[in-house]
Amino acid sequence: MRRLLVILLVLAGLAVAAALLAPLLFSPENWRGEIEQRASQELGREVSLNGDIALSVLPSIQIRAADASIGNADGFGEEPFAELGELRLGLALWPLFSSRVEVSEFVLVDPVIRLRQNAGGNNWTFASAEAAASPESAGANEGFRRPGALPLDGSFSNIRIENGQLSYSDGSETWEVSSLNLALQAANLDGEAQLSGDFVLEGETINLTAVLGAVRPFMEGRETPISLEITSSPLTLSFDGNALESAHFDLAGNASIEADLPGLARLAGQSLPESSALRRASASGRFTSLPGRLQFEDARFTLDDITATGALTAQTDRERPFLTGQLAIPVLDLNPYMPEEEAGTAPSGQTEWSTEEIDLAALRLVDADLRLSAGQLIFGEIEVSEADLRVQLANGRLVADLSRFGLYGGAGSGQLVVNARNATLSYTLNARLDGLQTQPFLGAAADFSALRGLGNFTIDLASSGASTAAIMQSLTGNGNLRLTDGAIEGFNLAQILRGVQNAIATRQLPQGFGEAEETDFSELGGSFAIRNGVLTNDDLSMLSPLLRVTGAGEFNLAEQSMNYRISPRAVASLAGQGGTPELNGIAVPVRLTGSFANPSFSIDFEAVARELARGQARGLIDRLLPGQQPVGEGEEGEDQPAQPTPADLLRGLLDRQRRSGNDEQNEGG
Repeated sequence: MRRLLVILLVLAGLAVAAALLAPLLFSPENWRGEIEQRASQELGREVSLNGDIALSVLPSIQIRAADASIGNADGFGEEPFAELGELRLGLALWPLFSSRVEVSEFVLVDPVIRLRQNAGGNNWTFASAEAAASPESAGANEGFRRPGALPLDGSFSNIRIENGQLSYSDGSETWEVSSLNLALQAANLDGEAQLSGDFVLEGETINLTAVLGAVRPFMEGRETPISLEITSSPLTLSFDGNALESAHFDLAGNASIEADLPGLARLAGQSLPESSALRRASASGRFTSLPGRLQFEDARFTLDDITATGALTAQTDRERPFLTGQLAIPVLDLNPYMPEEEAGTAPSGQTEWSTEEIDLAALRLVDADLRLSAGQLIFGEIEVSEADLRVQLANGRLVADLSRFGLYGGAGSGQLVVNARNATLSYTLNARLDGLQTQPFLGAAADFSALRGLGNFTIDLASSGASTAAIMQSLTGNGNLRLTDGAIEGFNLAQILRGVQNAIATRQLPQGFGEAEETDFSELGGSFAIRNGVLTNDDLSMLSPLLRVTGAGEFNLAEQSMNYRISPRAVASLAGQGGTPELNGIAVPVRLTGSFANPSFSIDFEAVARELARGQARGLIDRLLPGQQPVGEGEEGEDQPAQPTPADLLRGLLDRQRRSGNDEQNEGG
């Protein structure tokens, strides 16, 4: 027994001596060159260990290394790809003999990683010379999750990154993460793993927490529960679902995102224009992430006060993200995103068109093919209801096809094109409306509310410019309007005709002008052409029980002014309504001038006096020199052409003078 005890003591002493002498016999300094050479071969980059290296074996393996670096790839400069202030690794010794890895500590202190990309590739793809020549390396881009990825057992605790830095640059875009601190805990590879940390990006502190159902099934490509939460001042993101069965990091689950858009733009190294009304956005719903594709289904989206529900997919493997989907929007109010009207007003008192530039740079950020349905669409003072819209956006050119929409009691369809590809913005609009209530529409669209009626309207317009004023000044196109059962407000033509004879004598406007006056009509129509913001019409025709009205002239939409001439003519006797029989058939030219907000009216008294004189002369001729029948019979009973009488000659002369006078009036108007 005594001998056995002595033997055990000797063996124990030898073991202690071996543990104490091993670090001396196997000093890491003796292996520095070998470690650098092997690591360089494996990574295909130069690896340098410039600081102290320390190793201890008992009671556990402890490795420390300081001031290490990994060289950059060819073509990316002399600055190292990665640098490390200190590495600390702790491993339990005895579990290694049973193929179990128990990490008690793995800490990277002050790591710096520089990610760079150029036309030749990137600097974060590693491959040794042997791997590059191996056919198996062709599958390197097939994903990092695959069966057998973790053929060992173990636990991981106290795994940290302290004060890390990560930067990225591709020559045109640069961003940098600083103060990166991460901590990972995993009791075993088949149990739950937790990751937490924070970092600073563009001056914003971002906090991160994640929980993975198990490390091994995740790394082997099996479906694994995962949750993620990112919080910061400009962005909050949460996800609760699964990593899908895949070789890639594919996800499916419930997700929500809330973003402060100006802050998010700063986080991305950009800035929104000072005039931008964009403030906040959110999305929540069923989220799926696949290679080159992100998808929200059964989702709710918000942009400031705009809400939408539906599905949205983004393809991210293209030059620009490509959005597709279907959304239902109760109210789409675009006014907050349009330039505000200027405070100054024109001399007439009406608001001038804004000269503030319209920023449509956002149209070049993404491509899209979206189908939208809006219960109400508000643009300026115009309100559209029940709109079905398809929006196609390609490289800054937006095509919006409205297959159906309601507008002030009417129904219509149309297409709007906005082209922001070039330095000068351009626009086209064509539309057809049936059953339109004209007064509220023209009041909203052009601040002109003097025309009331129910009608059909077609337009085909084009324009260009970076502001509302420039758009109105370059507006070109054509269209036509047909109204029924309406009125023109501001004057009563029948009353004006009844008082026109007295007005000729006094040279004052007759009664019939004023805000409370109006001229009813059963039908009104005409066509128009627009050139450089000036609308021209020369075929206005209005029918009413007592009157026939023609009109011609211009409406300057850019300057919001008018110079228009209407010529009402009585077709039924006004005698019983305070007029005289001599007015029948007499045209009374009325000129509309001034601004849309403050129009003025005048009468061409000379033209009316001439018309009255001719009418009276014609009546006298009819009474004194009755005419003959248009055809007669010859001696043999055959029809013979009627010979003009003196009365016919006088009537023809008066008619020619009247037509000549009308032509002069039209040219002068």
